Amino acid sequence: MKMKILVANRQIVRPGDVLAIIEGSQITPKYLPEKHIYIHGNRVMTDIVGLVNISDNEIQVIPLEGKYIPRVDDVVIGMISGVGLTNWIVDINSPYSGILNANDVIENFNPITMNLRDYLDIGDYIIAKIIAFDRTRDPLLTVKGKGLGRITEGVVVRIKPSRVPRVIGRKGSMLNLLTSMTGCNIVVGQNGLIWIKCRDEQRLEVLIRAIRRIEARSHIRGLTEEIRLFLEKELGRRG
Repeated sequence: MKMKILVANRQIVRPGDVLAIIEGSQITPKYLPEKHIYIHGNRVMTDIVGLVNISDNEIQVIPLEGKYIPRVDDVVIGMISGVGLTNWIVDINSPYSGILNANDVIENFNPITMNLRDYLDIGDYIIAKIIAFDRTRDPLLTVKGKGLGRITEGVVVRIKPSRVPRVIGRKGSMLNLLTSMTGCNIVVGQNGLIWIKCRDEQRLEVLIRAIRRIEARSHIRGLTEEIRLFLEKELGRRG
């Protein structure tokens, strides 16, 4: 599908803005929710306030606001908000609550003799992966896998889910910068929660400030270089 792109990469757009004109006479109306665009006539338009991302002549709009909508295979960080007989309810910063089944955590689970609160209780944080979701039921989570499970150390920082792509960066560039310059362990949940563990409080404080800077200035060009200079200055100042 050939199209004439009318917007620039990293441009801020609003609902109803025309992003591109499609060349050709037979065009099927289509809505692409993962890209936040829809096709009307020969026009490619957006339905949100967001930041344009153009790659290989394809357009995507990254939301600047909004709640997290789960997707299968997303890694999320959530807080246990409820405990049932056979599962936990997990707050994943979404209109949907995550469900973590007991047999995902406890081998040979027996609901008669075992109390789920002995394993995970309300207020505990976990790193999990979404393994099933179709909007007709709450997303199903798993903590089986490398890097997944209960969080027992470090801190959890919350940002707007729409800012997650900027914290990660193109091909992980921003996240690699943050980890290499601070020496901290970082897990970025797609739902806007970030787990951080640093070897000292000073590095932790600088890293959190850097993340807040990225969140506030996500629309700025050259943000990765700006954050690199910020970290150099702040970490150098602390020796």
